Amino acid sequence: MIKHTVLSGLIVEEEAIFTIDQLSHACGMSKEWILALVKEGVIEAVSYDQKHWRFRGYCLRRVRIVQRLESDLGLNLAGAALALELLDEVEALRNRIKFLEK
Repeated sequence: MIKHTVLSGLIVEEEAIFTIDQLSHACGMSKEWILALVKEGVIEAVSYDQKHWRFRGYCLRRVRIVQRLESDLGLNLAGAALALELLDEVEALRNRIKFLEK
């Protein structure tokens, strides 16, 4: 018997803007957890007024990565933030290599 796997996802443009409530809802986590990500430097709000914080679309991607690092690898928030920083560095180095190879 052949088994089929169905994947579902949400495509979010980089230019999309989320409120803290929308971001919290999209990732299924509390606003307090989102605030902890901001304090840890994982994501950055567009405005400085905490009551009117807005987050760009790429923040949702970063939040999802942190969630996977925490659930799959058992990392705490600080560890996930460090791993994400290292992943960013690897991506930047790969992009630099591609540029230099041209």
